[in-house]
Amino acid sequence: MLIDENARPGGQLFKQIHKFFGSRAHKAGIRGMNIGTELLRESENLGINTWLNGEVCGIEDGHNLWVVLNRNKSEIVKAKKIILATGATENAVAFPGWDLPGVMGAGAAQTMINVNRVLPGRKVVMLGSGNVGVIVAYQLLQAGAEVAAILEAAPKLGGYGVHTAKVSRAGVPFYVSHTIKRAFGTEHVEAVEIVELDSGFKQIPGTERILEADTVCLATGLTPLTELAWLAGCKFNFVPAMGGHIPVHDDKMHSTQADIFIAGDISGIEEASTAMEEGRLAGINVAAELGYITEDEAVARSMEIWENLNVLRSGYFGQKRRDAKDSMLQKGKEVIKWNIH
Repeated sequence: MLIDENARPGGQLFKQIHKFFGSRAHKAGIRGMNIGTELLRESENLGINTWLNGEVCGIEDGHNLWVVLNRNKSEIVKAKKIILATGATENAVAFPGWDLPGVMGAGAAQTMINVNRVLPGRKVVMLGSGNVGVIVAYQLLQAGAEVAAILEAAPKLGGYGVHTAKVSRAGVPFYVSHTIKRAFGTEHVEAVEIVELDSGFKQIPGTERILEADTVCLATGLTPLTELAWLAGCKFNFVPAMGGHIPVHDDKMHSTQADIFIAGDISGIEEASTAMEEGRLAGINVAAELGYITEDEAVARSMEIWENLNVLRSGYFGQKRRDAKDSMLQKGKEVIKWNIH
């Protein structure tokens, strides 16, 4: 059984209209929405029972899931094994005027343009130059908006060069060591005041300037959605490089609860390709524990997936996550061996 609180399964993939890059094994050259369609078709062909508009509100005794369907009916589902793939939520940044209509997460803007076909605004300031910031900025341009600027608090840009270059070629200005000081407007955003930051991320007086805008998008990081893991009694570790508090897990994606596994951004913020590999990893090891495949087959297939994950975590950006994940996995092996075995 697959339970999803949305009207359509697939998470972030269905709003990712850009092509993935990397290797063919990681769906290079295929748009995220098409990957989502392919995965959905596979799950339907396998006869997986999918509950949509189903909110899991709690986990009891490590097996019982409390599910609210369509906000008017509750069910208790008893599972032998549970995989939590709850994803992440967008981080907010507070500044005077941040509560005005027109200030939103970059992911929310992406949902509006690519899923709901609604342009959130005509003139946008993007705060954050990571992959989410530059990809959504480019998609806003494709949808007909003007991107007035992309701001980055750090002294250098944070996204992959291939994404950043596309936005730069479109004429969008980048401001490193800058942030939003305040947003102006009566009923909605009408302008923003930006300011330069020093090496200690303190605002430099006298460097303020005004940019006209009716929309502010915040691409300022993600935090794993871990509430269900907390409710289930999983042990956690704080790993800033992976987004904050992460359920402790081993190299099988096994949490400290005997029958609960995790996959995707709940195990640390990374890319969609990584989430899909972790989902396969969790599924294979769940299947082994339930007796559907042999332990030897699970080990062989898991090793193949770990090779793919190590490739995805190579390079400048990936290495930091790989180091953080390796540290987490080592802790997971120690804690889970103690708690379960």
